[in-house]
Amino acid sequence: MSAAVSTVIRNQVEAALALSSTGRLEEALNVLTMPGERISDFYTVRGKIQFALGRFQEAAGSYFTVVASEPENSFAQYHLGVCLHHLQRWVEAAQAFERVRPHRDEARLGLGSALLHLNRAEEALTSFDSCRSNAAREKALFGKAVALQLLGRFADSEAVYRQLLASDNNVEEVLANLIAMSMEKHDLEAVGRYSRRLLDASPKSCIAIQGLAAVALERGEYEKAVQWCGRIVEQAPDVMEAWHNLRFATGQVISRLQRRETGPAGRG
Repeated sequence: MSAAVSTVIRNQVEAALALSSTGRLEEALNVLTMPGERISDFYTVRGKIQFALGRFQEAAGSYFTVVASEPENSFAQYHLGVCLHHLQRWVEAAQAFERVRPHRDEARLGLGSALLHLNRAEEALTSFDSCRSNAAREKALFGKAVALQLLGRFADSEAVYRQLLASDNNVEEVLANLIAMSMEKHDLEAVGRYSRRLLDASPKSCIAIQGLAAVALERGEYEKAVQWCGRIVEQAPDVMEAWHNLRFATGQVISRLQRRETGPAGRG
């Protein structure tokens, strides 16, 4: 390759980086036309820009080109995993994250998430437990709580979720999972408690309202059920179960009123 061509290729990468740094991503991508001998630099920059544009399939292809020739390139392996995660290609994402060496916490988090989607909760738990940095702590704890929940270790899972609630991070997501777990345990008191707390944090949370509606229906508190189910259908009119529950609860309220009205006459 001549010195002139080499300079052109080098200038492509530098120009693309300069353009992308100012947000001119499409222009930056169009600049990259000749990989030449600098394959790793070329496709790494190309993958970064494609990812920023939301072109995850293309970005995965760019990073794959890098790791095909440089299997030890941990930067490219990690970002390939991230692209595959966005594409919901969980098996390949897990494989990419596993190849990151030395194994960094961000790769362990990615691996754990992919393993959860593959219903490999025990392995995911190990991955989250191996995270050590403060930066990864919150995400690792959340992943650990989800893994424990999937494994049916509800007491351990709730204890970890409570740690997260104490830190006041991811409150809505944590409470939503606690509601789901409490429903699975059929712990109505906990469903109601966590649903009310979620409603305080997010007054329009459909999950919280559904939790409170479920508690009211289970306890035969049909007036409350009508109120909660009514709010659900207002927010999510396509939820057929909510319409069914609303009709059922309304019917129960009407029946009770009719019995009250006819009761004295029946005794007469």
